[in-house]
Amino acid sequence: MLLLRCALPAKKQITKQKILEAAVDIVRQCGIAALNMRTLAKACACSTQPIYLSFSGMDELKTAVAREVLNTFNRYIEREIASGAYPEYKAVGMGYIRFAKEQKQFFKYLLMNDGMAQTGLREESFNESVFMIMKNYGLYQDDAAKLHLQMWIFVHGIASMFATDYIDWDWETVSKLVTDAYKGLSNNLQGENK
Repeated sequence: MLLLRCALPAKKQITKQKILEAAVDIVRQCGIAALNMRTLAKACACSTQPIYLSFSGMDELKTAVAREVLNTFNRYIEREIASGAYPEYKAVGMGYIRFAKEQKQFFKYLLMNDGMAQTGLREESFNESVFMIMKNYGLYQDDAAKLHLQMWIFVHGIASMFATDYIDWDWETVSKLVTDAYKGLSNNLQGENK
């Protein structure tokens, strides 16, 4: 009697999730410019073949990385709001700055590079913040949008300086500056409406 042995397909050693985790870690440590198939294969201790089997190319991989970075960003905002340390709108700004301070490369990729375009964050985030101002402070949409744009420019400036190691202010100073900017811009807006 002849025994036939059927070859079973090889078990996939490197999963799509492991590849994505390695790619995210490369971006966290070294920035998006360091992410390429060769560095990713080295980080995964494999050839590039498993990467190409899991992702059609760098565009798909970078889109997946951008989503993971966005999830991390959203967790920072959610934690800041949940802490109750600040009013909701200020908590969003403080979470934005904390993300830049603690996740420099992620911030640069998502909010100073093309990561934002890959996630659609810009418009969605802006609209949510405008709605939050309208709801919490009773402003009309145009005024809320103007106030948020001015605050975003201010907060993004502080966050960018943290992300690029230009500053290393203590948290109390940052909080006071954000409050002072909000009060000044809000008062200015009220003066325009009189």
